Amino acid sequence: MEEHHGHRERMRQRFLRHGLDNFDDHNVLELLLFYAVPRRDTNLLAHRLLDAFGGLDGVFGATPEALMTVEGVGENAAALIHLVPEAARRYFISKTEPGCILADSAAAGRYLLPRFLTCRNETMYLVCMDAKLKVLDCREVNQGGTVSVPVNIRQIVQIALGQNASYALLAHNHTSGIALPSAEDIAATAQVSRVLSAVGVALTDHIVVAGDDFVSMADSGMLPKAMP
Repeated sequence: MEEHHGHRERMRQRFLRHGLDNFDDHNVLELLLFYAVPRRDTNLLAHRLLDAFGGLDGVFGATPEALMTVEGVGENAAALIHLVPEAARRYFISKTEPGCILADSAAAGRYLLPRFLTCRNETMYLVCMDAKLKVLDCREVNQGGTVSVPVNIRQIVQIALGQNASYALLAHNHTSGIALPSAEDIAATAQVSRVLSAVGVALTDHIVVAGDDFVSMADSGMLPKAMP
């Protein structure tokens, strides 16, 4: 038991002094699991997880239910592993400047990408902006499945009017890994643009996200630019 405790303490001190750069993937998981599995060999458990999911990306992207199918992974360990990407998502969102100005697609992409970091299903966000393109509000307006997300035009209009927005921007993700807007995306965006325009709100863009990539429908000529 003393040797086991000593190994854990050495691992912790190694991390505190040098970070994770000199850790192998299984060591990263081994260290993390110290805090959920107090009296077992977490090195073996780390290897089981990597074998089951193919790498750290697969482990941290797995659902708690999937994680618990691995021998030795209980609810506490699954919750801790699942917490890591969710906490990272909140961290990166917190780094986006409150009330920032989304004057172009590059700024919009930087602002929106962190919000899709852990999304397993297609999810849609609406950004409301004032006359200077300063962000007034950003919120999730719908969640769908793995291949599509419904567009609730009435809800979008209600939120935009409630925020007294001059401009609005839509964003949603493609879980397929390809950020190319579909024909359905283009048609739905045109409809949203028309309805918002009728109530005095201009749709500046629709950003389609896939992983760390995104496509601007405005930049791609799929949506007339509506800038001040």
